Amino acid sequence: MKDNKVTPTQKALNLWAVILIVWSIYRTYLKLPEWFDEFIAKPLVFVLPIFYYVKKVEKKEIFSALFINRNFKSFIKEFFISFGVGIILLLTALFSVYLRSNKISLFTNFPNISQFGLIIFTALATGITEEILSRGFVLKRLYEESKNAYTSSFFASILFFFLHVPILFVNNRINGQMLLMFMVMDLFLSMVNGLIMIQRKSLTVPILIHAFYNVVVALSFI
Repeated sequence: MKDNKVTPTQKALNLWAVILIVWSIYRTYLKLPEWFDEFIAKPLVFVLPIFYYVKKVEKKEIFSALFINRNFKSFIKEFFISFGVGIILLLTALFSVYLRSNKISLFTNFPNISQFGLIIFTALATGITEEILSRGFVLKRLYEESKNAYTSSFFASILFFFLHVPILFVNNRINGQMLLMFMVMDLFLSMVNGLIMIQRKSLTVPILIHAFYNVVVALSFI
């Protein structure tokens, strides 16, 4: 008799699919301010169901089940690792600006302190929610089943890209070569973050790299 039992990974992917559907509907029909998206909508849609699932379905401790590291000493080291990768992302942003304007320039209209602070906090909020969902939840479970860092990171990267499709294809400021660049960067960022998370068994570096990337992107469009 054929065993049709749903595996833990399949259950996790089913939850991810529900989250994607809810998020796509939200992005399609509700045009709310960015601060609402990042500080309220994403925590409710991306993180809250994950926490509930880990606690009630998997019956695990939330932080360890999602590779959320609470060790402050290791945070300092991981911050500098993330900063190094952030420099690489900055150079990539310079190249993308060159493709758009044929000039090597960036941050020509640098924001004031309050605007810059909001950009940083928004980027960090985005990094936390998206990395918890895409890496701490989805990738961790794919890797636990396959034991292959590269295939699980690649598949998780494709799923991560799908989360950004509604934003990439409805943003009037992103088109042509820039659209292609952002698509490639999304996949590249996801692969790097996935491999780092698996190697370090921590979400800290992926969250910070993600935040650095979002800061660079936000500043490049001012």
